[in-house]
Amino acid sequence: MDSVSKRYPDGTVAVDRLSLDIPDRAITVLVGPSGCGKTTTLRMINRMVEPSEGSILLDGADIRQQPVNSLRRSMGYVIQNAGLFQHRTIIDNIITVPRLLGWSKAKARERAAELMERVGLDASLAKRYPYQLSGGQQQRVGVARALAADPPVLLMDEPFSAVDPVVRKGLQDELLRIQDELGKTIVFVTHDIDEAVKLGTMVAVLRTGGHLAQFAPPAELLTAPADPFVEDFLGADRGIRRLSFFPSDGLELETGPIVPVDADATRLTPHGSTPYLLVTDADGRPLGWGEPGALTAGAVDAGRLLSHGRPFRPGKDSLRTALDGAVLSPTGWAVAVDGEGRAVGVVSQAAIGEAIRTAHTEDRPEVTAAG
Repeated sequence: MDSVSKRYPDGTVAVDRLSLDIPDRAITVLVGPSGCGKTTTLRMINRMVEPSEGSILLDGADIRQQPVNSLRRSMGYVIQNAGLFQHRTIIDNIITVPRLLGWSKAKARERAAELMERVGLDASLAKRYPYQLSGGQQQRVGVARALAADPPVLLMDEPFSAVDPVVRKGLQDELLRIQDELGKTIVFVTHDIDEAVKLGTMVAVLRTGGHLAQFAPPAELLTAPADPFVEDFLGADRGIRRLSFFPSDGLELETGPIVPVDADATRLTPHGSTPYLLVTDADGRPLGWGEPGALTAGAVDAGRLLSHGRPFRPGKDSLRTALDGAVLSPTGWAVAVDGEGRAVGVVSQAAIGEAIRTAHTEDRPEVTAAG
């Protein structure tokens, strides 16, 4: 995008001389407050909105030199509430663009079935209508429809904002998984900075009037906001968000406080710096924390144990997740588990704090070089 502007007849300037180089095979997120022109910017990419001035080049070619219908069919488009055709079945919704492009019905339906599996939709839903699906399922159909003709570019306009937080997280994770497999060039609009940081390879923060405030990878954005506007938009907890980019694999885990539910009573004694013991079931999965004096080997009442919080997976989850687990636990200790949910160690808030300080120290030269 080279000095792109959008001005309306009443004098409103939605986007003002915006220049942006969107990387290939990556997720670029446009984020900012209401009225910053992020949706207008997105729609100018497929010419749903025509720019007033400037140029938009796709692989070096001006998009205005391409017939608008061909341009739009070459780009997937996902909007809030999915925008599905309510009178068509799920499979017929998905094959809309392939059929417009002249694919045979058999080929298009085969592609639809493949995509339903890819986005996590059961094949039994193919003959249903949108109103028979949940909001999250409808959004998955919207993503499948956008991917049906295998477009190189995918435009997504706040696609997950209308669903509840749990479903939204699942859809975000699904998008990241699909992107890892397919490697599309995605432009994603959101007003949610947490969503932008989670999904974006690059994040463009826009200010009112369609001005670019900062364009950077999420970690750099959180570390070095370009100005007070960006810093204020990121919020007071941007330091916590930054921990999402520090891995947890360097944490030193303690295994001594972990005892199985059928442990010998003589072993039920405090260990090291924690006055609590983490009790696990017969398969090694955590049940909760207990004080040694209140535990009886082989007859633990799980209902009387203290919560072990939210476990984290070392090397898979970030220091933010580990810290969250420690904060949520009344003992102040986070529980580490393997891929099967079995306890592999525990770590204190103090140890996590030390790991955070070390991570900041090691990261500081890179931040200086970057900014």
